[in-house]
Amino acid sequence: MKKLNVVGAIIIENNKLFSAKRGEAKNPEVAYKYEFVGGKIEDGESGDIAVIRELKEEMDLKVEVLEHFMTVTYDYQMYEVTLSTYLCKRLSDYVVKEHVSADWLCLDELDISTWAPADEPILQKLIDEGYLG
Repeated sequence: MKKLNVVGAIIIENNKLFSAKRGEAKNPEVAYKYEFVGGKIEDGESGDIAVIRELKEEMDLKVEVLEHFMTVTYDYQMYEVTLSTYLCKRLSDYVVKEHVSADWLCLDELDISTWAPADEPILQKLIDEGYLG
């Protein structure tokens, strides 16, 4: 099974979570699901550097990485993904380029079932630990 190492940015402002919604995908398990913006870690790249690069590439978004939050491994039907997430501070505006939308969701708007499966335990930890009010 193919193994992917990826990163995701957790950006929270005014008790709202920055949530990017995917469009069509080769993997139906993540199609039209919300995710933490990010992507694959390149060879020799650290997770925090990958987050900064991926957000710039995907959304023209500049961020400051504050700290590592959580890493999960999830077995999709097509591949295994290890997702490392980082709490980040947004430093610029953004442009939606690779997603169908980007939304700022508050706690009562979050439905874990609308998120990519690998992201679900991370979202649950954010909720349980009170990061979202």
